[in-house]
Parts: sequence; structure tokens; C-alpha cells
Amino acid sequence: MILYHLVAFLVVAIWGTTFVFTKLLLMAGLTAAQVFVLRFIIAYVMLLVYALTQKKFRLFTSTWKDELLMVGLGVTGGSLYFLTENSAMIYTTTTNTSLIVCLCPLFAALFAALFFRSQRLHGIQIAGSVMAAIGVVIVVLNGHFVLHLSPLGDSLAFAACLCWAVYSLLMIPATRRYDTLFITRKVFFYGLLSMVPYFLFRPAVSSLSLLMRTDVLWNLLFLGCVASTFCFMAWNWVMRKLGAVAVTNYVYFNPVVTVLFAWMILNERITVYFLIGTLLILTGMYFCNKKG
Repeated sequence: MILYHLVAFLVVAIWGTTFVFTKLLLMAGLTAAQVFVLRFIIAYVMLLVYALTQKKFRLFTSTWKDELLMVGLGVTGGSLYFLTENSAMIYTTTTNTSLIVCLCPLFAALFAALFFRSQRLHGIQIAGSVMAAIGVVIVVLNGHFVLHLSPLGDSLAFAACLCWAVYSLLMIPATRRYDTLFITRKVFFYGLLSMVPYFLFRPAVSSLSLLMRTDVLWNLLFLGCVASTFCFMAWNWVMRKLGAVAVTNYVYFNPVVTVLFAWMILNERITVYFLIGTLLILTGMYFCNKKG
């Protein structure tokens, strides 16, 4: 049991750094759509090569309804989520994006409770979820209680939040019927396939010299190999073991890692608000994982 929680924490710790790497790629000249497609191509190729070496390789699900379920996972956890999240950082601040997206556990718990009786939270778990959400707000705002509102950017961030909540909901029936490797590979495949219409209307091609730049290449490899391949596999695995709601609550810790990473790399200051918010998040997550 402890191993599952440690894996979930490790995944969130890695994802907490991706805001910085994505922002660097956007500043280098890549579009939000290109960042998503390139990282998912790397991840899909890696998983496909590995899957082809396995004896029980399968291409499709057992039924067309399950295949539609995989399409939904690929769109909500892939193309639409990353497109809205990455685009949000163009029109609004990283702070706003992080704050809004990291509140997705609240919506995930709500959706799961509406559709699955077994996923409903008890009183102490609800209190813990609210406490963790308040901690996220304190950490992200960091004492500056004035948000720079951007209707378009903040709406895109909220759309990303809802996408991840729906992804968590769809993972509940998916993990009951299929293994982690197969689900993750299908997520990457349909995530890429669903981006085709976008590029038909908004074609974008980057120069090979830009992609071969050392900083751009390493950032893409990190996002594709580590943040996508490893993290999605690990996340879907612990979701099968702990349940969608319990695992999604770890997203609350995402901004804490982001701030720590910025402190180590960018020498940004850690304030008392960060410490208070982190304490609330940890306490809230503890209550979230208690059984009623």
C-alpha cells in the first residue's frame, strides 16, 4: 500500500516540474499543440516498441464501446487536456494555470460520486479535500492575493481541469477490464489521432534546427520519456490499485513541487505562506485517504 502512494507522489513530483519545461519550449518557439504532439509521439513509439515484444500484444479492445472509452481517455487525458493547459499558459500566468488545473481533484471526486457509489467520499475525506484545496490556493498565490484575471486563459485552464477530472472518471471502468500498458498506449494513440483535425485548420511546422537545439531536444525528451511514458504508466497503475479519487488527490501536491523546483533552479523565495499551504495540503491529503 505504501508503495502505491510513493509512486503517486513521485509522478506528481515529476509533473510539478513540467510547467517550467513546457514554458521554456513555448518561449523557444514551439506552439502548445506541437509540444503535446511531439511528447506524445515519443511516448507512443516507446510503448509500441515495448508492446510488440510482448506475447499478448493486442491492437483493439474487446468491444466497440470499450474502444470508444479509449477514445474518450485519449481526448480528455491527452489532446484536449494538454492543448487547453498549454494554451492557457500563453494567455494567462503560470500561477493562474497551476491554481485552476490543480483543483481538478474536487471535480473528479464530484463526478465519481455521481456515477460510482463505491467512489463516494465520507465526511472526513470531503473535509480533507477542501483543506488540501485551500492549501493549494495559499501555495500558488504565495501571499499575493491578487490574481491577474484573463477570461480566455483562465477558461482554458478550467477546461483542462475538467478534462482531467473526466479522464479520472473514465479510468475507473477502463482499469477494471484492461491492463495498464494497453490503456496507456491507447491514450497516446487516440490523443495523437484526435489532434489531426486541429492541424488541418491550423497547420504548424517548426524548423529542424529548432528541434535539434540541445535545450529544446532535452526538454522534449524529458516530457516524452519521463513525464509521459513513465508517469502515465505509473499513474494508471496506481489508479487501478488505489482508485481514481484517492490517486487524483495527489494532484493537490503539484504546486508544492513546482515552487520547490523554482526555488532550486530559479532561486525563487520560499515564504511562510508556502509552508502553511504545504502543511494544509499534507494534512488534507492524509484525511482524504482515511476510510470513513
